[in-house]
Parts: sequence; C-alpha cells; structure tokens
Amino acid sequence: MSIKGKAYIAGIYEHPTRLAKDISLAQIHAQCAKGALEDAGLTKDDVDGYFCAGDAPGLGPMSMVEYMGLKPRHVDSTDTGGSSYVLHVGHAAEAIAAGKCKVALITLAGRPRAEGMATGTVPRSRGGTPTPDEPFEFPYGPTVVNMYAMCAMRHMYEYGTTSEQLAWIKVAASHHAQYNPHALLKDVVTVEEVVNSPMISDPLHRLDCCVITDGGGAIVVVAPEIAAKLKRPKVKLLGASEFVKTQMGGKVDLTYSGARFTGAAAFAEAGVKPADIKYASIYDSFTITVLMQLEDLGFCEKGKGGAFVADGNLIAGTGKLPFNTDGGGLCSNHPGNRGGLTKVLEAVRQLRGEAHPKVQVPNCNLAIAHGTGGSLGLRHGSATVILERE
Repeated sequence: MSIKGKAYIAGIYEHPTRLAKDISLAQIHAQCAKGALEDAGLTKDDVDGYFCAGDAPGLGPMSMVEYMGLKPRHVDSTDTGGSSYVLHVGHAAEAIAAGKCKVALITLAGRPRAEGMATGTVPRSRGGTPTPDEPFEFPYGPTVVNMYAMCAMRHMYEYGTTSEQLAWIKVAASHHAQYNPHALLKDVVTVEEVVNSPMISDPLHRLDCCVITDGGGAIVVVAPEIAAKLKRPKVKLLGASEFVKTQMGGKVDLTYSGARFTGAAAFAEAGVKPADIKYASIYDSFTITVLMQLEDLGFCEKGKGGAFVADGNLIAGTGKLPFNTDGGGLCSNHPGNRGGLTKVLEAVRQLRGEAHPKVQVPNCNLAIAHGTGGSLGLRHGSATVILERE
C-alpha cells in the first residue's frame, strides 16, 4: 500500500530552548505537542494517534499519553536513533492510510546539554543490559565520533575527498544559521576555520561535529479530509522509506549508508527524481554524514560528493541544492541527539514559504528530509520522506 497523497503535515513546532535546566523531558514533549497542535488549528482532543521514540521518559507512549491527557487508538514507539522521527512521519502516514488514526501527533524532547553529556566521544558503557554486539566491539573502544571518522577516512582513501570539501558543509550551515535567532552557533565560519579547529577524531575536526542541545519539537500528520478543513498550507506526503544497515556478518563497506536504499524507494513511491527536489534537509551529525547521504540519495555520483558540496553549492541563494536552511545540527539544534525531526520541520517551513526570507528557496514545491540514526560506521537506521506543497 502506498502512502502517496494519503496524509498531510498540518502542524509543526520547534522548541526555542537550547538549554533546559529547569524543565523536564515530559514538559518539553508537552510544550512541543501544544505548539504543533496550535499551529495546525487542532487540540489534544483531536489526537487519535501518538508517536515517540526512546527519548520519551518512563514507558514511552504509555507515560506520555497519560501525562498529556491523550486518548489515542494507535501508538508507535519505534526507535532507530536520530532517524526515528523521519521514520515516524512515514509510520504516521501508513497508520492514517490504514484507517488506524486520523490525527497523528509526533513529539521529541531531550536534555543532553543540561545533563552534561559529552555526546559522541564517550566509550559505550557496559552498564545495564548489554547489546548483542557489545562483547565483541567494546574492547576496541568504539565511540560515535570515531565510527564516523572511519567513514570519512575511508571516503578520502577511496575517492580523494578532502577535509576542505567536508568543511564547505559546515560553512553552508553557518551561512544559514546566522538568520536563525534560536541557533546555538550563529557565527559564519570559513573553510580555513573548520580545518584549523581542533582534531577530534582524524579526519574530523571540532567544527565537523554537530552541536549538543536540549529542546525538542513536534509534528502533526493528518488524514486528507482533516487537512481540507484546516487553514494551514497543505504539505502532502509523496513517499517514505526506511532501512537498517548493519555490519552484515562482517562484510563491512564504510563508503555508503542506508540512504542508498531509502532514497531509491522513496523517490520511486513519490514518482519524482533527485533533480526535481528544490530543497534538502539532510541529517548532519557530522559533515561526512551529509556528504555520504547526498551521494546515496542520488544527488551526485558515488565518490563525487566532495566536488558537489564545495564552493558554496549547498548555500541558499547561490548553490545548486540549498540544504538545512535553519543551520541544521551542525549549527542550530540537535535536540536529544535525535535531529531527524528538525529536518522535517525545516522542510515544511520551506514548502510553506515560512523559512527566513534570506534563506527561503523561491518556488519551493518539492523537498526531501532524510535522517540517519545510530552509527554510520557500525549499524544505523535510515529514513527518507518526500514532501510536496499542494
């Protein structure tokens, strides 16, 4: 069953905070839910489907449904890390198309900055229930950043990609972040500043890495008959896909991501091509994440990503493919280390014509949002959605 044209994004909200010292996770979820429902012109009593992931406190949907006073007849707490909330947009559309709900609320919240988490550089702990892979991988000290660095180093070896080319991704994000009043990092940076920033895990420098922020966001996905009654611009779902890439029994290839599969499937369902896309929201936990996903989604040939992103080609107003016009995870917001939801939010803003005027893409009628969750160098989830302004 295809979800093409069977669901619409009616409401969005991004929490303005980047440091939440005096507010709980549950409160952030609830405030984001309220904001997105108000944006759509709906209330909590209209919600009959609820979606969250591992960031939700307590027992996930059970705890949050009670806390927010919801009465859903369908819930989903699928967790694929940072890609969870792109995936949930697709899942919400599937549930609506199947008649399981008509108004789906998706919420995200996190407080890693307030809790002092050194996300990305801390070795995985042996605390709690070990994952199946932990006994085999823990002795080698894997962290998030060094697993992504392995992908970057391999890409450089295979295709001649350079640190300067990767730096252009951060430069583009910084050009956009300067117009976002809520962005954590608003200063425009140069290629030289990126490559001269401290090395975190060779070849990734500090400015190749995303920010660590508190906050959250929410999305309301509705059935067509609900969307028709609302006064908000209509953003239609055309295609969605998800995939989990693993170590494949030791047959590891670090040069591609799960986007190779989700992109092709989402484009096929939507009936459009990469060349048709006016704006791209691409998960940017690290600069290498963006480069590899752009290749795997079909925006350029494999190995040509370095040339594709160089010389400002991702900067709105000058580049061939404007990306992450809110500043993205590299400069603005990566709430709860699950930045996929913010990718959908900015794609919707672009399609509505509600992005900042300095970065608004003219005649933006078709956008893509893609998320990666987990570790690019180990196992990760990928999710892609393609959206259209109706």
